[in-house]
Amino acid sequence: MLNLLSNTAAFIFALGVIIFVHEAGHLIAAKYFNVRTLTFSLGFGKRLWGFRRGETDYRVSLVPLGGYVQLGGEDPGEVSDDPREFLNKPRWQRIVVYLAGPAMNVILAILLVAVVFMVGIEVAGSADTPAVVGTVVEGSPAEQAGLKSGDLITQVGDQAIPTWEEFQFEVLTSPEQPLEVSYARDGKVGSTTLTPLKVPKYEFGDAGVFPEMLPRILAVSKGGPADQAGFERGDEVRKVDGRPVVETDAFVAYVSERAETPIEIEVERGDKILSLSVVPRDEGGVGRIGVNIGAVAYQRYGPVDALVQSVRFNVQITKRTFQVLGKIVTGKLAAKSALSGPIEIAAMSGAAVRSGFRNLLYLMGVISISIAILNLLPIPVLDGGQIFILLIESLRRRDLSLKFKERVNQFGFLVIVMLMIVVLYFDLAKNVPLPGS
Repeated sequence: MLNLLSNTAAFIFALGVIIFVHEAGHLIAAKYFNVRTLTFSLGFGKRLWGFRRGETDYRVSLVPLGGYVQLGGEDPGEVSDDPREFLNKPRWQRIVVYLAGPAMNVILAILLVAVVFMVGIEVAGSADTPAVVGTVVEGSPAEQAGLKSGDLITQVGDQAIPTWEEFQFEVLTSPEQPLEVSYARDGKVGSTTLTPLKVPKYEFGDAGVFPEMLPRILAVSKGGPADQAGFERGDEVRKVDGRPVVETDAFVAYVSERAETPIEIEVERGDKILSLSVVPRDEGGVGRIGVNIGAVAYQRYGPVDALVQSVRFNVQITKRTFQVLGKIVTGKLAAKSALSGPIEIAAMSGAAVRSGFRNLLYLMGVISISIAILNLLPIPVLDGGQIFILLIESLRRRDLSLKFKERVNQFGFLVIVMLMIVVLYFDLAKNVPLPGS
Protein backbone atom coordinates (compact mmCIF):
# COMPACT_ATOMS: atom_id res chain seq x y z
CA MET A 1 0.00 0.00 0.00
CA LEU A 2 2.84 2.37 0.90
CA ASN A 3 4.54 1.59 -2.41
CA LEU A 4 1.31 2.35 -4.26
CA LEU A 5 1.01 5.71 -2.51
CA SER A 6 4.65 6.63 -3.13
CA ASN A 7 4.38 5.49 -6.77
CA THR A 8 1.29 7.65 -7.27
CA ALA A 9 2.78 10.71 -5.56
CA ALA A 10 6.09 10.41 -7.46
CA PHE A 11 4.23 9.89 -10.75
CA ILE A 12 2.05 12.97 -10.27
CA PHE A 13 5.04 15.08 -9.25
CA ALA A 14 7.31 13.90 -12.08
CA LEU A 15 4.73 14.05 -14.84
CA GLY A 16 3.26 17.28 -13.46
CA VAL A 17 6.60 19.09 -13.65
CA ILE A 18 7.31 17.77 -17.16
CA ILE A 19 3.84 18.66 -18.48
CA PHE A 20 3.93 22.08 -16.82
CA VAL A 21 7.25 22.92 -18.46
CA HIS A 22 6.06 21.66 -21.86
CA GLU A 23 2.82 23.63 -21.83
CA ALA A 24 4.61 26.67 -20.38
CA GLY A 25 6.77 26.66 -23.50
CA HIS A 26 3.70 26.90 -25.72
CA LEU A 27 2.17 29.58 -23.48
CA ILE A 28 5.29 31.78 -23.36
CA ALA A 29 5.78 31.61 -27.13
CA ALA A 30 2.10 32.36 -27.80
CA LYS A 31 2.11 35.37 -25.48
CA TYR A 32 5.39 36.60 -26.98
CA PHE A 33 3.74 36.68 -30.42
CA ASN A 34 0.60 38.27 -28.91
CA VAL A 35 -1.64 35.29 -29.59
CA ARG A 36 -4.89 35.24 -27.64
CA THR A 37 -4.49 32.52 -24.98
CA LEU A 38 -7.70 31.21 -23.45
CA THR A 39 -6.66 28.25 -21.26
CA PHE A 40 -3.53 26.80 -19.66
CA SER A 41 -4.43 23.38 -18.25
CA LEU A 42 -2.50 20.70 -16.40
CA GLY A 43 -4.52 17.59 -17.16
CA PHE A 44 -7.61 16.99 -19.26
CA GLY A 45 -11.32 16.88 -18.55
CA LYS A 46 -13.19 18.55 -15.72
CA ARG A 47 -11.68 21.68 -14.16
CA LEU A 48 -10.77 20.96 -10.52
CA TRP A 49 -9.08 24.20 -9.49
CA GLY A 50 -7.64 27.32 -11.03
CA PHE A 51 -7.60 31.06 -11.36
CA ARG A 52 -7.94 33.62 -14.11
CA ARG A 53 -5.31 36.21 -14.93
CA GLY A 54 -6.19 38.52 -17.77
CA GLU A 55 -7.75 36.55 -20.61
CA THR A 56 -6.20 33.22 -19.58
CA ASP A 57 -7.76 30.60 -17.30
CA TYR A 58 -5.00 28.68 -15.47
CA ARG A 59 -6.39 25.39 -14.24
CA VAL A 60 -5.73 21.89 -12.95
CA SER A 61 -7.99 19.30 -14.56
CA LEU A 62 -9.17 15.84 -13.57
CA VAL A 63 -7.08 13.48 -15.74
CA PRO A 64 -3.33 14.02 -15.00
CA LEU A 65 -2.01 12.42 -18.20
CA GLY A 66 -1.17 15.51 -20.19
CA GLY A 67 -2.13 19.14 -20.59
CA TYR A 68 -2.93 21.77 -23.16
CA VAL A 69 -2.90 25.45 -24.04
CA GLN A 70 -6.05 26.62 -25.81
CA LEU A 71 -5.36 29.43 -28.26
CA GLY A 72 -7.91 31.81 -29.75
CA GLY A 73 -8.66 30.97 -33.38
CA GLU A 74 -6.78 27.66 -33.28
CA ASP A 75 -9.87 25.91 -34.65
CA PRO A 76 -10.21 26.81 -38.37
CA GLY A 77 -13.99 26.98 -37.95
CA GLU A 78 -13.72 29.78 -35.39
CA VAL A 79 -11.29 32.13 -37.15
CA SER A 80 -12.16 35.82 -37.18
CA ASP A 81 -10.40 38.90 -38.55
CA ASP A 82 -8.74 39.48 -35.17
CA PRO A 83 -4.95 39.68 -35.83
CA ARG A 84 -4.37 38.03 -32.43
CA GLU A 85 -6.03 34.79 -33.56
CA PHE A 86 -3.53 31.95 -33.88
CA LEU A 87 -4.32 31.09 -37.52
CA ASN A 88 -3.93 34.75 -38.49
CA LYS A 89 -0.30 34.71 -37.38
CA PRO A 90 2.54 34.03 -39.89
CA ARG A 91 3.33 30.35 -40.33
CA TRP A 92 6.85 30.74 -38.90
CA GLN A 93 5.39 32.12 -35.66
CA ARG A 94 2.97 29.20 -35.42
CA ILE A 95 5.87 26.79 -35.96
CA VAL A 96 7.80 28.45 -33.11
CA VAL A 97 4.75 28.13 -30.82
CA TYR A 98 4.53 24.40 -31.58
CA LEU A 99 8.32 23.95 -31.19
CA ALA A 100 8.43 25.78 -27.87
CA GLY A 101 6.87 22.91 -25.88
CA PRO A 102 9.36 20.20 -26.92
CA ALA A 103 12.20 22.74 -26.72
CA MET A 104 11.36 23.41 -23.07
CA ASN A 105 11.36 19.65 -22.42
CA VAL A 106 14.85 19.42 -23.93
CA ILE A 107 16.05 22.29 -21.72
CA LEU A 108 14.45 20.67 -18.66
CA ALA A 109 16.10 17.33 -19.44
CA ILE A 110 19.53 18.96 -19.80
CA LEU A 111 19.16 20.91 -16.54
CA LEU A 112 17.85 17.94 -14.51
CA VAL A 113 20.58 15.58 -15.65
CA ALA A 114 23.20 18.31 -15.13
CA VAL A 115 22.03 18.74 -11.52
CA VAL A 116 22.29 14.98 -11.00
CA PHE A 117 25.82 14.96 -12.46
CA MET A 118 26.78 17.83 -10.15
CA VAL A 119 25.49 15.96 -7.10
CA GLY A 120 26.98 12.68 -8.30
CA ILE A 121 25.43 9.41 -9.41
CA GLU A 122 26.51 5.79 -9.69
CA VAL A 123 26.05 4.25 -13.14
CA ALA A 124 26.86 0.84 -14.64
CA GLY A 125 29.62 2.41 -16.71
CA SER A 126 30.63 5.74 -18.11
CA ALA A 127 30.11 6.62 -21.76
CA ASP A 128 33.87 6.09 -22.32
CA THR A 129 34.20 2.69 -20.61
CA PRO A 130 36.10 0.41 -23.05
CA ALA A 131 34.29 -2.72 -24.26
CA VAL A 132 36.54 -5.01 -22.22
CA VAL A 133 34.92 -8.10 -20.71
CA GLY A 134 35.25 -8.22 -16.94
CA THR A 135 32.98 -10.91 -15.49
CA VAL A 136 31.31 -13.72 -17.42
CA VAL A 137 28.43 -15.41 -15.59
CA GLU A 138 28.72 -19.20 -15.42
CA GLY A 139 26.36 -20.92 -17.86
CA SER A 140 25.45 -17.62 -19.56
CA PRO A 141 25.23 -17.02 -23.34
CA ALA A 142 28.56 -15.15 -23.11
CA GLU A 143 30.29 -18.19 -21.57
CA GLN A 144 28.68 -20.51 -24.14
CA ALA A 145 29.97 -18.20 -26.88
CA GLY A 146 33.49 -18.55 -25.48
CA LEU A 147 33.98 -14.98 -24.29
CA LYS A 148 36.50 -14.59 -21.46
CA SER A 149 37.56 -11.93 -19.00
CA GLY A 150 39.94 -9.50 -20.70
CA ASP A 151 38.46 -9.87 -24.20
CA LEU A 152 38.14 -6.55 -26.02
CA ILE A 153 34.90 -6.46 -28.04
CA THR A 154 35.62 -4.68 -31.32
CA GLN A 155 32.58 -5.33 -33.50
CA VAL A 156 29.03 -6.73 -33.49
CA GLY A 157 27.91 -7.61 -37.01
CA ASP A 158 28.85 -4.61 -39.15
CA GLN A 159 28.72 -2.24 -36.15
CA ALA A 160 32.03 -1.06 -34.67
CA ILE A 161 32.02 -1.20 -30.85
CA PRO A 162 34.19 1.57 -29.35
CA THR A 163 32.66 1.43 -25.85
CA TRP A 164 30.91 -0.97 -23.49
CA GLU A 165 27.76 1.16 -23.80
CA GLU A 166 27.59 0.36 -27.53
CA PHE A 167 28.03 -3.37 -26.87
CA GLN A 168 25.42 -3.34 -24.10
CA PHE A 169 22.91 -1.60 -26.39
CA GLU A 170 23.34 -4.25 -29.09
CA VAL A 171 22.81 -7.02 -26.52
CA LEU A 172 19.79 -5.40 -24.87
CA THR A 173 18.01 -4.81 -28.17
CA SER A 174 18.71 -8.25 -29.67
CA PRO A 175 16.96 -10.87 -27.48
CA GLU A 176 17.23 -14.40 -28.91
CA GLN A 177 18.98 -13.05 -32.02
CA PRO A 178 22.40 -14.44 -33.03
CA LEU A 179 25.06 -11.70 -32.96
CA GLU A 180 28.38 -12.09 -34.74
CA VAL A 181 30.88 -10.72 -32.21
CA SER A 182 34.51 -9.92 -33.02
CA TYR A 183 37.04 -9.54 -30.21
CA ALA A 184 40.75 -9.19 -29.47
CA ARG A 185 42.45 -11.59 -27.06
CA ASP A 186 46.18 -11.70 -26.29
CA GLY A 187 46.96 -9.76 -29.46
CA LYS A 188 44.90 -12.09 -31.66
CA VAL A 189 41.55 -11.44 -33.33
CA GLY A 190 38.69 -13.88 -32.86
CA SER A 191 34.96 -14.08 -33.55
CA THR A 192 32.00 -15.95 -32.14
CA THR A 193 28.21 -16.06 -32.23
CA LEU A 194 26.48 -14.67 -29.15
CA THR A 195 22.72 -15.19 -28.68
CA PRO A 196 21.36 -13.13 -25.76
CA LEU A 197 18.60 -14.62 -23.64
CA LYS A 198 15.23 -12.89 -23.51
CA VAL A 199 14.42 -11.36 -20.10
CA PRO A 200 10.80 -12.53 -19.58
CA LYS A 201 9.13 -9.39 -18.20
CA TYR A 202 10.64 -6.72 -20.46
CA GLU A 203 11.85 -8.91 -23.35
CA PHE A 204 15.30 -7.31 -23.38
CA GLY A 205 18.43 -9.28 -24.20
CA ASP A 206 20.83 -10.54 -21.52
CA ALA A 207 24.20 -12.11 -22.28
CA GLY A 208 25.43 -12.58 -18.70
CA VAL A 209 28.54 -10.48 -19.15
CA PHE A 210 29.79 -7.36 -17.34
CA PRO A 211 32.47 -4.77 -18.11
CA GLU A 212 35.96 -4.70 -16.64
CA MET A 213 35.73 -2.00 -13.98
CA LEU A 214 37.70 -1.39 -10.83
CA PRO A 215 35.70 -1.43 -7.57
CA ARG A 216 34.44 1.93 -6.30
CA ILE A 217 33.36 3.06 -2.87
CA LEU A 218 29.59 3.64 -3.07
CA ALA A 219 29.05 4.57 0.58
CA VAL A 220 31.13 5.00 3.73
CA SER A 221 29.68 4.12 7.15
CA LYS A 222 29.98 7.10 9.46
CA GLY A 223 32.44 6.45 12.27
CA GLY A 224 33.66 3.18 10.74
CA PRO A 225 37.31 2.29 10.03
CA ALA A 226 37.15 3.54 6.43
CA ASP A 227 35.56 6.83 7.52
CA GLN A 228 38.28 7.38 10.11
CA ALA A 229 40.95 6.50 7.52
CA GLY A 230 39.67 9.18 5.14
CA PHE A 231 37.86 7.13 2.48
CA GLU A 232 35.19 8.96 0.48
CA ARG A 233 32.32 7.91 -1.72
CA GLY A 234 33.48 7.68 -5.32
CA ASP A 235 37.05 6.51 -4.52
CA GLU A 236 38.24 3.93 -7.05
CA VAL A 237 40.18 1.08 -5.44
CA ARG A 238 43.38 0.31 -7.39
CA LYS A 239 45.67 -1.65 -5.07
CA VAL A 240 45.62 -3.29 -1.65
CA ASP A 241 48.98 -3.87 0.09
CA GLY A 242 50.68 -3.21 -3.25
CA ARG A 243 48.66 -5.85 -5.13
CA PRO A 244 46.51 -4.67 -8.08
CA VAL A 245 42.78 -5.05 -7.50
CA VAL A 246 41.00 -6.63 -10.47
CA GLU A 247 37.49 -7.23 -9.12
CA THR A 248 35.20 -6.42 -6.19
CA ASP A 249 34.90 -9.97 -4.81
CA ALA A 250 38.67 -10.39 -4.59
CA PHE A 251 39.00 -7.12 -2.67
CA VAL A 252 36.21 -8.03 -0.24
CA ALA A 253 37.77 -11.47 0.35
CA TYR A 254 41.19 -9.94 1.00
CA VAL A 255 39.80 -7.51 3.60
CA SER A 256 37.62 -10.19 5.21
CA GLU A 257 40.68 -12.35 5.98
CA ARG A 258 42.54 -9.51 7.74
CA ALA A 259 40.49 -8.52 10.76
CA GLU A 260 42.47 -6.24 13.11
CA THR A 261 45.40 -6.24 10.65
CA PRO A 262 46.52 -2.90 9.12
CA ILE A 263 46.30 -2.79 5.32
CA GLU A 264 47.29 -0.15 2.78
CA ILE A 265 44.71 0.65 0.11
CA GLU A 266 45.56 2.76 -2.92
CA VAL A 267 42.63 4.71 -4.35
CA GLU A 268 42.10 7.13 -7.20
CA ARG A 269 40.12 10.25 -6.29
CA GLY A 270 39.58 12.60 -9.20
CA ASP A 271 43.04 13.13 -10.67
CA LYS A 272 44.86 12.13 -7.47
CA ILE A 273 46.28 8.78 -6.29
CA LEU A 274 46.06 8.37 -2.50
CA SER A 275 47.37 5.67 -0.17
CA LEU A 276 45.15 5.15 2.89
CA SER A 277 45.90 2.94 5.89
CA VAL A 278 42.96 1.19 7.54
CA VAL A 279 42.49 -1.55 10.15
CA PRO A 280 39.48 -3.81 9.37
CA ARG A 281 37.13 -4.22 12.31
CA ASP A 282 36.62 -7.78 13.59
CA GLU A 283 32.99 -8.78 13.10
CA GLY A 284 32.68 -12.41 14.11
CA GLY A 285 36.09 -13.25 12.74
CA VAL A 286 35.46 -11.38 9.48
CA GLY A 287 37.26 -8.16 8.62
CA ARG A 288 35.06 -5.16 7.75
CA ILE A 289 36.11 -1.57 7.02
CA GLY A 290 32.60 -0.10 6.77
CA VAL A 291 32.10 0.59 3.07
CA ASN A 292 29.60 -0.33 0.39
CA ILE A 293 31.61 -1.23 -2.68
CA GLY A 294 30.73 -2.17 -6.23
CA ALA A 295 32.00 -2.19 -9.82
CA VAL A 296 30.22 0.94 -11.00
CA ALA A 297 31.28 4.34 -12.25
CA TYR A 298 30.67 7.32 -10.00
CA GLN A 299 30.01 10.37 -12.14
CA ARG A 300 30.35 13.80 -10.58
CA TYR A 301 31.22 17.02 -12.37
CA GLY A 302 31.52 20.75 -11.83
CA PRO A 303 28.74 23.02 -13.18
CA VAL A 304 30.21 23.58 -16.66
CA ASP A 305 31.30 19.97 -17.19
CA ALA A 306 27.93 18.77 -15.85
CA LEU A 307 26.10 20.78 -18.53
CA VAL A 308 28.44 19.49 -21.26
CA GLN A 309 28.03 15.87 -20.11
CA SER A 310 24.26 16.34 -19.80
CA VAL A 311 24.02 17.57 -23.40
CA ARG A 312 26.10 14.57 -24.47
CA PHE A 313 23.86 12.24 -22.46
CA ASN A 314 20.66 13.64 -23.98
CA VAL A 315 22.06 13.45 -27.51
CA GLN A 316 22.87 9.80 -26.83
CA ILE A 317 19.34 9.16 -25.50
CA THR A 318 17.90 10.71 -28.66
CA LYS A 319 20.15 8.57 -30.86
CA ARG A 320 19.24 5.43 -28.94
CA THR A 321 15.52 6.24 -29.13
CA PHE A 322 15.55 6.33 -32.93
CA GLN A 323 17.68 3.18 -33.07
CA VAL A 324 15.14 1.38 -30.88
CA LEU A 325 12.24 2.67 -33.00
CA GLY A 326 14.05 1.37 -36.07
CA LYS A 327 14.42 -2.09 -34.50
CA ILE A 328 10.74 -2.11 -33.53
CA VAL A 329 9.66 -1.16 -37.06
CA THR A 330 11.88 -3.87 -38.59
CA GLY A 331 10.63 -6.46 -36.10
CA LYS A 332 14.02 -7.01 -34.42
CA LEU A 333 12.73 -5.81 -31.04
CA ALA A 334 9.33 -6.25 -29.41
CA ALA A 335 7.45 -2.99 -28.78
CA LYS A 336 6.58 -4.30 -25.32
CA SER A 337 10.22 -4.06 -24.26
CA ALA A 338 10.61 -0.42 -25.27
CA LEU A 339 7.28 1.27 -24.54
CA SER A 340 6.22 2.36 -21.05
CA GLY A 341 2.87 3.79 -20.01
CA PRO A 342 1.46 5.38 -16.85
CA ILE A 343 1.63 2.23 -14.68
CA GLU A 344 5.23 1.50 -15.62
CA ILE A 345 6.28 5.15 -15.25
CA ALA A 346 4.59 5.34 -11.85
CA ALA A 347 6.41 2.20 -10.70
CA MET A 348 9.76 3.55 -11.92
CA SER A 349 9.09 6.96 -10.34
CA GLY A 350 8.22 5.40 -7.00
CA ALA A 351 11.29 3.16 -7.04
CA ALA A 352 13.48 6.14 -7.98
CA VAL A 353 12.22 8.41 -5.21
CA ARG A 354 12.58 5.62 -2.63
CA SER A 355 16.22 5.13 -3.66
CA GLY A 356 16.97 8.86 -3.57
CA PHE A 357 15.54 12.10 -4.92
CA ARG A 358 18.44 12.50 -7.36
CA ASN A 359 17.40 9.22 -9.00
CA LEU A 360 13.90 10.66 -9.51
CA LEU A 361 15.44 13.77 -11.11
CA TYR A 362 17.51 11.51 -13.37
CA LEU A 363 14.38 9.59 -14.41
CA MET A 364 12.49 12.84 -14.99
CA GLY A 365 15.27 13.99 -17.29
CA VAL A 366 15.00 10.79 -19.35
CA ILE A 367 11.20 11.06 -19.52
CA SER A 368 11.37 14.74 -20.46
CA ILE A 369 13.68 14.17 -23.44
CA SER A 370 11.55 11.18 -24.46
CA ILE A 371 8.40 13.33 -24.43
CA ALA A 372 10.18 15.96 -26.53
CA ILE A 373 11.11 13.30 -29.11
CA LEU A 374 7.59 11.83 -29.12
CA ASN A 375 5.99 15.23 -29.61
CA LEU A 376 8.25 16.04 -32.56
CA LEU A 377 7.33 12.89 -34.50
CA PRO A 378 5.34 13.84 -37.64
CA ILE A 379 2.10 12.40 -36.30
CA PRO A 380 -0.98 14.63 -36.82
CA VAL A 381 -2.35 16.14 -33.57
CA LEU A 382 1.14 16.12 -32.00
CA ASP A 383 3.39 19.19 -32.25
CA GLY A 384 5.56 17.51 -34.87
CA GLY A 385 2.55 16.72 -37.04
CA GLN A 386 1.32 20.32 -36.91
CA ILE A 387 4.80 21.60 -37.76
CA PHE A 388 5.01 19.16 -40.68
CA ILE A 389 1.71 20.44 -42.09
CA LEU A 390 2.84 24.07 -41.72
CA LEU A 391 6.11 23.29 -43.52
CA ILE A 392 4.18 21.72 -46.40
CA GLU A 393 1.93 24.77 -46.59
CA SER A 394 4.99 27.02 -46.56
CA LEU A 395 6.48 25.14 -49.50
CA ARG A 396 3.17 25.25 -51.39
CA ARG A 397 2.68 28.91 -50.36
CA ARG A 398 -0.97 28.23 -49.70
CA ASP A 399 -3.02 26.40 -47.08
CA LEU A 400 -4.12 22.81 -47.44
CA SER A 401 -7.88 22.39 -47.61
CA LEU A 402 -9.74 22.51 -44.30
CA LYS A 403 -11.41 19.16 -45.07
CA PHE A 404 -8.03 17.51 -45.71
CA LYS A 405 -6.54 18.82 -42.47
CA GLU A 406 -9.59 17.67 -40.51
CA ARG A 407 -9.22 14.15 -41.93
CA VAL A 408 -5.49 14.12 -41.20
CA ASN A 409 -6.07 15.25 -37.59
CA GLN A 410 -8.78 12.61 -37.12
CA PHE A 411 -6.35 9.96 -38.35
CA GLY A 412 -3.65 11.27 -36.02
CA PHE A 413 -6.04 11.23 -33.07
CA LEU A 414 -6.94 7.61 -33.89
CA VAL A 415 -3.25 6.67 -34.02
CA ILE A 416 -2.61 8.25 -30.61
CA VAL A 417 -5.64 6.50 -29.04
CA MET A 418 -4.51 3.15 -30.45
CA LEU A 419 -0.96 3.75 -29.20
CA MET A 420 -2.27 4.56 -25.71
CA ILE A 421 -4.34 1.36 -25.67
CA VAL A 422 -1.37 -0.74 -26.77
CA VAL A 423 0.96 0.88 -24.20
CA LEU A 424 -1.61 0.41 -21.43
CA TYR A 425 -1.94 -3.26 -22.39
CA PHE A 426 1.84 -3.67 -22.19
CA ASP A 427 1.76 -1.89 -18.82
CA LEU A 428 -0.81 -4.30 -17.44
CA ALA A 429 1.00 -7.32 -18.85
CA LYS A 430 4.29 -6.28 -17.20
CA ASN A 431 3.01 -5.01 -13.86
CA VAL A 432 -0.31 -6.72 -13.01
CA PRO A 433 -0.01 -10.46 -12.33
CA LEU A 434 -2.56 -12.55 -14.17
CA PRO A 435 -4.63 -15.19 -12.30
CA GLY A 436 -2.64 -18.41 -11.96
CA SER A 437 0.63 -16.75 -12.98
